[in-house]
Amino acid sequence: MAAEEKDADQAVQDNPDVQTDDQDVASEETQKLHLDVRIEPRSACQRHITVTIPREDIDRYFDEAFRELMPTANVPGFRPGRAPRALVEQRYRKEVKEQVKGSLLMDALTQVTEQENLAAISEPDIDVMAVELPDEGPMVFEFDLEVRPEFELPEWKGLKIERPVREFTEEDVKRRLERLLAQHGRLVPHDGPAEPGDYITVNITFKDGDRVLSEGKEELIRIRRVLSFRDARIDDFDKKMAGVKAGETREIDVTISDEAPDESLRGKTVKGIFEVLEVKRLELPKLTPELLEQLGGFKSEEELREAVREDLKRRLAFEQQQRARKQVLAALTESADWELPPDLLQRQTKREIERLVMELRSAGFSEEEIQARANVIWQNSQSATEQALKEHFVLERIAEEEGIEASPEDYDEEIYRIALQTRQTPRRIRAQLEKQDLMDSLRNQIIERKTVDRILEHAEFQDVPFEVEESDEFAIEQAAGGTPESEIPEAKYSDEQQRREPEDRS
Repeated sequence: MAAEEKDADQAVQDNPDVQTDDQDVASEETQKLHLDVRIEPRSACQRHITVTIPREDIDRYFDEAFRELMPTANVPGFRPGRAPRALVEQRYRKEVKEQVKGSLLMDALTQVTEQENLAAISEPDIDVMAVELPDEGPMVFEFDLEVRPEFELPEWKGLKIERPVREFTEEDVKRRLERLLAQHGRLVPHDGPAEPGDYITVNITFKDGDRVLSEGKEELIRIRRVLSFRDARIDDFDKKMAGVKAGETREIDVTISDEAPDESLRGKTVKGIFEVLEVKRLELPKLTPELLEQLGGFKSEEELREAVREDLKRRLAFEQQQRARKQVLAALTESADWELPPDLLQRQTKREIERLVMELRSAGFSEEEIQARANVIWQNSQSATEQALKEHFVLERIAEEEGIEASPEDYDEEIYRIALQTRQTPRRIRAQLEKQDLMDSLRNQIIERKTVDRILEHAEFQDVPFEVEESDEFAIEQAAGGTPESEIPEAKYSDEQQRREPEDRS
């Protein structure tokens, strides 16, 4: 028996790669670090965390790193893997030290998040280069972390919800069909004065005194009651541009949103200068067999009208969902009085708009309608994003308690719906979402919708009439106060739509 133990010991000494069962068990038992963690709340969503890693863990990591290195270590005068450990440690100490520091940081951050039940909502804010791994004593590092706020979950079962309902008439179908045909109409030059509903090609310049804030060249704008920008809106735009002709210039006072990116411009009135280059009028196309085929392979006008009616029903379903969601979330966030960090709100504004765009595209809204809704969020970025984040935190908590998750089938269904409405392939839509790093936004959208659906399963409904509201707003992506240098505006249209002429986007 003693001889067997001696042979085993000799085998381990001769071959550092050999591990005994006892070593395997010890490795599993010592996986976790013996951390000392101090957490200092800075706000509802911010935690300052100080972590101390004892010397015994540091030495263990060094030992494991050198043990892995020994079989391949290259030391002059020795064959690879045959150099004494003392020489290997001396030669590779610097490289191994950086490796150990990185491993300790990564493992410690993961362990802290898990053992302290920190629901992180962003990556840890830590300066890795400033963290030092001492030759003696413990390793100490600090970092800031944004976490989901702690709150009592409100009662969500038995909510009373108003649900809009409507039987669509032929007049509803006619108006919707006209808007659909307008997207395939032709813009023709008009020599006379412009009227509401006409299009104008303009150069737009916004000035604060003599300072030029932003410029837009050859923008195609439809004259409607409201013209919205990312950080401002002009009411009664149709009246202010009434009778304008090509070659004329009109100046309009514009008030910048109270939540515009440039704080110095918030609430300020600036001058909008509209140089009209051309007036155009929209000619609706005739419903020819060719156009029916282009619109979706329809065989007759009646078949198209039936599809329009179904589209109206989808929009009603979307409106029912949105109104129900709004009522649900208003009730659930009524007591959510915690403040959110401004940096978090600024980062999340773009994500909230991305989520909204995906949701609206999935429901079949046009790019013009989507841009109008996105502009509302830009104009009220802080308050809109703050409310959206509070809603997300509450819904996420309910989803966790109810075991609601996003399945691969949910992703496929959502992507297919967007592809159907934008007339692109699901593969292309998925590639676009992955390229733009939007899959996480898609997941949140799926989880939130499924959670709202679960809440509505336990709600009490009261039907109310639904009034069809036709948008009287035209939106452009330009920011009157200018776009901050750190923010690069995204393309308004898909790749396919960008290749189309302005006349095709009417």
